[in-house]
Amino acid sequence: MQAAQRKFLFLQGPHGPFFGELALRLSAMGAGVMRVCLNAGDRAAWPSSLPQRALHGPQQRQAATLTRLIAQEAVTDIVMYGDARPLHDWAIEAADGAGLRRHIFEEGYLRPHWITYERSGTNGNSPVLGLSLAQIRAAVHGSHLPLTDAPTGWGAARAHATLGALYHARTLAGRRAFPDYRSHRGIGLEREAWLNLRRLLRGPRHALTSRWQAGALRRSGRAFHLGLLQLGHDGAVRRHSPFSSMAGFIEHCVAAFAQGAPDVHHLVLKTHPFEDMREPLVRILRRAASANGVARRVHLIQGGPLGPLLDAAQSVVTVNSTAGQQALWRGLPLAALGRAVYAKPGLVSAQPLAAFFAAPDAPDHAAYLDLRRFLLATSQFRGSYYTRAGRREALSELPAEMLAACDRYVALMGGTTRPDKAPNAPASAPRSGKAPALGALS
Repeated sequence: MQAAQRKFLFLQGPHGPFFGELALRLSAMGAGVMRVCLNAGDRAAWPSSLPQRALHGPQQRQAATLTRLIAQEAVTDIVMYGDARPLHDWAIEAADGAGLRRHIFEEGYLRPHWITYERSGTNGNSPVLGLSLAQIRAAVHGSHLPLTDAPTGWGAARAHATLGALYHARTLAGRRAFPDYRSHRGIGLEREAWLNLRRLLRGPRHALTSRWQAGALRRSGRAFHLGLLQLGHDGAVRRHSPFSSMAGFIEHCVAAFAQGAPDVHHLVLKTHPFEDMREPLVRILRRAASANGVARRVHLIQGGPLGPLLDAAQSVVTVNSTAGQQALWRGLPLAALGRAVYAKPGLVSAQPLAAFFAAPDAPDHAAYLDLRRFLLATSQFRGSYYTRAGRREALSELPAEMLAACDRYVALMGGTTRPDKAPNAPASAPRSGKAPALGALS
């Protein structure tokens, strides 16, 4: 189907102008584009030269309006950021019923310098989860995809925070125009704005404190296991794990640590870079540690760099954080308690968590490198949603990919393209096995 025969309907996107700039590129190639706006933040981020439609009323009415709009506008493609929001659920159902193409964006599985683009689904809905490690390794066998490094930063965090604050401010200021809008995060606009402001104000203090804590931990020579906390309200946790919040993960982790870890080991839990403490994590952790008799051996680090902690850790446990791949890159034993693209037998431990803390199984490092090659050949696109240079880099490839008859999964697994022809970044040799510790670990 030619570009002129395509009509792309954009739903909610990442904070900032990425979706608008993508739509302008598609429009310049001859495709039709439009957007539905749920709030003033969505509206402000969309180019005024392109059509948009506001969705009002309760969610059930919005879903019905969306279904009618797809038919009236002869939509052929729907575009969204993440597939775990109520409106996106309905849009996917409507699209599947009408035979439309999906285009789903997400943060990069290999962040910070990559974004994710898939058609079937992302995170726990990604087609990678339906493939065995043997299939993945066979698909990239003989390829020459260079392996990119695995930096430990979140990626464009300051730009993301700035665009997020601007989005929430516009949404709050324009709420009279969208009186029925309710965030998919489940809290009110005022509460969301306050939590973001508080996080920004506390950020410098937490950064200094976390660096001091990490340095003291390494200098102490204590053996420790690292727990990677995520945002409890994120769809990756609520949709693709047995937990509905971080409280459940913390309680489970601490109990297993108390049961299985050697008495001289410690457990360090590190918060997500954008954690706003809507869950009282400090109180939750203290209560769980006290109840399990390990209060002196369990610690919380808020923010700060992840790399030094990974370099000194004995093992890593997470729900399904993309940062788990930074542990696998280092050859660290990893326990993943939710659905994730890297949660394959041989990469993540199959042990009960208490047994993992006692004597964790190491991953197959060569197999992980093949998984990384596979992701680079399929769903990962170099760039960023949140910086001008990053958007320019991503948009140099994505419009053509969206107009292509099939995605890279089909092309690669069907044998119609060679994996070493996928876009890639400069090569960087990984370290084999576990990285040397920065502290005097015994």
